[in-house]
Amino acid sequence: MLAITLGFRFVQTDMLESDKAWLPWFGFLSVLLIAVAVLIGDSLIKRKRLDTITAFYFGIVIGLFLTYVLHIALTPIMPTEPEWLAEWLKLALATIVCYSSISILLQTKDDFRFIIPYVEFAKEIKGLKPYVLDTSVVIDGRIADVIETRVIDNQLIMPQFVIAELQAIADSSDRLRRSRGRRGLDILNRLRQFAEQPVDQKLVLLAKHLDGKVVTNDYNLNKVAKLHDVGVINLNELSNALKPLFLPGETLEVRIIKQGEEAGQGVGYLEDGTMVVIEGSREFVHQEVIATVTSVLQTSAGRMVFGKFEHMA
Repeated sequence: MLAITLGFRFVQTDMLESDKAWLPWFGFLSVLLIAVAVLIGDSLIKRKRLDTITAFYFGIVIGLFLTYVLHIALTPIMPTEPEWLAEWLKLALATIVCYSSISILLQTKDDFRFIIPYVEFAKEIKGLKPYVLDTSVVIDGRIADVIETRVIDNQLIMPQFVIAELQAIADSSDRLRRSRGRRGLDILNRLRQFAEQPVDQKLVLLAKHLDGKVVTNDYNLNKVAKLHDVGVINLNELSNALKPLFLPGETLEVRIIKQGEEAGQGVGYLEDGTMVVIEGSREFVHQEVIATVTSVLQTSAGRMVFGKFEHMA
């Protein structure tokens, strides 16, 4: 619309009465072609930077203001006849000053931060932040069960390098590693999220770039993420937090699975996987017993409950 208006402005000049009456029409068509080229160029640039856009428009405002000031200052020496020449000189002055202002602002926008358009805006993701999945948590498989419970509504990001690592594990010559890799790929099919790459550092940097969190049960990756101020959701810690607490003196029923390392000890497991070491139950393997809790030990691998045999269940 601005281009059409400017074009009609050219057409309505006094040059229509001169020998070069074609010149305004040429200017009109040229302005329209330039406008079309600008629209096409704009459509080809998919992502635009906020600081570039603000510098552009602020440059136009400064340019127009400076043009007004310079026009007043140069009025005594600027020609007034013919009238169309004065108009064209004013337009040329505005074009040069506006272009110069925009060019200077675009070149210095990263050097100065004290003018309003130069303010840096921190990237803020509204709504739920994405979770970046680690190889270990995919192979573990519990993340799929957690997602199916709909407790987590966040978007899950499966980087391409994680899938590449899973594929490498699934193609391993080691039977155990091969089964673990295939299990991880099966979990990906359940989650319907695919991606690839193997380095913890890249995983953490990706999560930081997305302003998301890393979901893992890898202790080392947990520490690397915290060093980079990246949020971490550790499924082991989550699982331990959800396990029931036992206080000394409480009784529990457990099935003895195997003999313990110390004399007289029997070892069993609760339904959530908590290991229970019971004194005096060594001879009751594969039997249900009642024990009294004597102490609880929290380790990086999980929680261990120690108890004393009371009687058969």
